[in-house]
Amino acid sequence: MPPPNKTRMLKIHRDICGYCGCCVSVCPEGSLELIDAYLEVDATCTSCGICAKVCPLGALEVKHEGNL
Repeated sequence: MPPPNKTRMLKIHRDICGYCGCCVSVCPEGSLELIDAYLEVDATCTSCGICAKVCPLGALEVKHEGNL
């Protein structure tokens, strides 16, 4: 697991997200939570990208500082 990196972050494309919860179940840090059909990410996210890889709709993306 990569260490926390302040130059990367998780981008949620809310217009694409189907709020299925696939990403929540695979997050090794438990950083994602579905609250009232709204996906939340907390500060424990390490931007590992596992959630983005399993998202069936491609709604999650790890963004780099120069590409935010």
